[in-house]
Amino acid sequence: MKIAIIGITGRVGSRIAAEALRRGHTVTGIARSIDQAKVPAGVQLVQGDATQPEQLAALVRGHDAVVSAAKFSVLKAAPLLQALKSAGVKRLLVVGGAASLEVAPGVILLDSPSFPAEYKSEAVPGKQFLDDLRAETAVDWTFLSPAALLEPGVRTGKFRVGQNQLLADEQGNSRISMEDYAIALLDEIEQPKHIRQRFTVAY
Repeated sequence: MKIAIIGITGRVGSRIAAEALRRGHTVTGIARSIDQAKVPAGVQLVQGDATQPEQLAALVRGHDAVVSAAKFSVLKAAPLLQALKSAGVKRLLVVGGAASLEVAPGVILLDSPSFPAEYKSEAVPGKQFLDDLRAETAVDWTFLSPAALLEPGVRTGKFRVGQNQLLADEQGNSRISMEDYAIALLDEIEQPKHIRQRFTVAY
């Protein structure tokens, strides 16, 4: 498949690219500034501003899927969806956050007393992004929320899959490596199971 990744130079975006290349897909990386050293060998890196729908549409046209690993404080859902529709790309996968996951019935992590204030500048627009996607019926979107802790680590291929609730282990730890997160996202691209849905992964 031909996969375009927005936010390719970030820690998660670069690992998604590596997993896609590992599986034999063609990867186009979209970044505001070209820095080949920050992406895996084999990525076709192109310069572009994803917040500009016309510019983004020209870059993603002809791709089978678009992955957005951009910051929610920078890229909103509306221009992204507009660009995909204009380009005729049906499939969108979004690197989500954990803040919108439920920790109790009707209570999301973002609204819990223990949620760190310094994360809210990204978590609040992340929740809004998901809300905006849920109103979208033309694009086949998927929003993949990681566990509470998403860090560089080991590629194991062993993790649990959930829907809208935060997953934690018996000790109360909620974590997933970026490498295993990338596996879950590529699995969803290749064998879609969560069209117009959010899902989550954790150990």
